[in-house]
Amino acid sequence: MVQTAMADPAYVMGRTEAESRRLMLQSRLYDRITRRFLEDAGLTAGMTVLDAGSGAGDVAFAAADLVGPTGRVVGVDINPVVLETARARAHDAGRQNVTFVAGDCRTAPLGGSFDAAIGRMVLMYTRDVTEALQAIVERVKPGGVVALAEADFSPVLGHVRCGPPGICRSLWEWGERAFACAGVHVAMATQLNRAFIATGLGEPEMTVHTLVGGGEEWPGYEWAAASLRSVLPVLEQYGIVTAEILEPDTLADRCRAEVIATGVPFMLIPLVTAWAHKPMDA
Repeated sequence: MVQTAMADPAYVMGRTEAESRRLMLQSRLYDRITRRFLEDAGLTAGMTVLDAGSGAGDVAFAAADLVGPTGRVVGVDINPVVLETARARAHDAGRQNVTFVAGDCRTAPLGGSFDAAIGRMVLMYTRDVTEALQAIVERVKPGGVVALAEADFSPVLGHVRCGPPGICRSLWEWGERAFACAGVHVAMATQLNRAFIATGLGEPEMTVHTLVGGGEEWPGYEWAAASLRSVLPVLEQYGIVTAEILEPDTLADRCRAEVIATGVPFMLIPLVTAWAHKPMDA
């Protein structure tokens, strides 16, 4: 995640090994959505791509598959520890067209410009979404692709509030409050649309994607429990909920039992995707 002296919000999920594992689980769940989004945005063979806020590398790997051996992906993240995981995974998979750089995607010296800039859940952690997007756009060649996917709590809060009170509703309301209290943007559809227009990209192509599931074996419960565990220090810092009430060790099982009992499926965090081409005269 990007983080600078510009007073960006903190990365509320923390920077532990458990968080790196959560990111990889998240990426497995969102892999098909992400690849479809990148394809729709126009990533093709031979492109040079900047992946902003690479984390453990999954978005960069998806882009690398699309650009192929004649293309190249540069992943950038402020956290050098998680990039060691990304580099090890790239090495183990024999990926020759992906490299990772520690630094802020807005300011890190990367050399040259890119055919495309992409990112997932990156701008939501910046102080000024438009300012951050502008810095990313400046790294893209005229005519190039700018494609971002960000989280938006609004659809999932609407979903859980249509169902009965219970742990599934509470965990989303707790999570949204924690992000908001920490200064993280929680309604990114509007933010993305405004930022694309303000940076001269014009009205972006936008979609909302999410996963909804239930049943005994669905992995979304584990993702939810891991997410609340990662954000627990922030939940306690702002007096939202305590570890004793949250019971992170049993949270996945309680969500599973509630979904099976009520028949109301569990929704993961919706991704708002936005993409556009940088004007040729920019």
